[in-house]
Amino acid sequence: MMRKDLQYYAKKFAKLNVNRHRDRGPAPHKPVLLISVIELIEQGKIRRNQVPLSPELISTFLKYWRSLVTTDHRSDISLPFVHLTGDKFWHLSFYPDSETATSKGLGSKGVTAVRRIVEYASLDPELFEILQDPGQRVILLRVLIDSWFSGQSSKVEQLSLIDEFESVKSQLLREGGATYNVDDLKDEENIVVRNGAFRKIVVSLYDQRCAFCGLRIISADGQNIVDGAHIKPFSEFRDDRFVNGLALCKNHHWAFDHGWFGVDDSYRILIPEERFTEQPAVGSRDMTAFHGETIGLPTDKKFMPNIEGLRWHRARWQIAQDRTYL
Repeated sequence: MMRKDLQYYAKKFAKLNVNRHRDRGPAPHKPVLLISVIELIEQGKIRRNQVPLSPELISTFLKYWRSLVTTDHRSDISLPFVHLTGDKFWHLSFYPDSETATSKGLGSKGVTAVRRIVEYASLDPELFEILQDPGQRVILLRVLIDSWFSGQSSKVEQLSLIDEFESVKSQLLREGGATYNVDDLKDEENIVVRNGAFRKIVVSLYDQRCAFCGLRIISADGQNIVDGAHIKPFSEFRDDRFVNGLALCKNHHWAFDHGWFGVDDSYRILIPEERFTEQPAVGSRDMTAFHGETIGLPTDKKFMPNIEGLRWHRARWQIAQDRTYL
């Protein structure tokens, strides 16, 4: 059995199984994806051997694609994310409710479909361990550049200094968010990145806390239990302005999206009567006990939740504003 060491993976990276078009030449998708993964490992954004198809990965992929790819291949990160499995060192893990799913035909379904079905990709344990070492990581990066983008090492080095996802977040923050038309939604990769940036920014505007209950939990690698939620659904209104956002923990995000509570024009919590029963966890409060309390709000008043959006939400779920506050 061949030893899976640095030399083994250097050969793998130099001879990736890619589609070779008569006119366009070899497809650059797989090497661009691997360069992107190496950057995120270098930045400490991938700390475990789990590589989700995240906005951070997609934005990094697009950064390198725009600068390194000179052929007329179409950018689509879902293709290499799925088809790298054919190189035998990249493996897909599906969400529990997608256990019967396979990678066959999945790569052609697009970014949104892959994100819905695939929880994350993982590398061979041996390869992931090798990529933890800066010296060996550089060697494999050079193999990718020399094999697939010869003469572009200085460009890759310059690009690696740019945190593309943070750049997108900064741009959106300056703009106050964005709205999109139907044609914009055809660019799946860009929409996923910008929507992911919207959610991250909204949570930061609320100091990483749930606006309903005040919960704030952040993991060592920066993962947050609080979501950036839309007041008016993005699927209907394509509105990623920050005034259309609320920071909510997983439980209260779900409850808001299902009309279990609303927010009035004075930013007080409205709990509809007889919509649910509950038995709170030991030491915690009933959800109904929050009725009449003011939600947590952004410190920057220009990002206060849009009143029109809150009214739309109450009307959508038939939440009356005139219930007596306790």
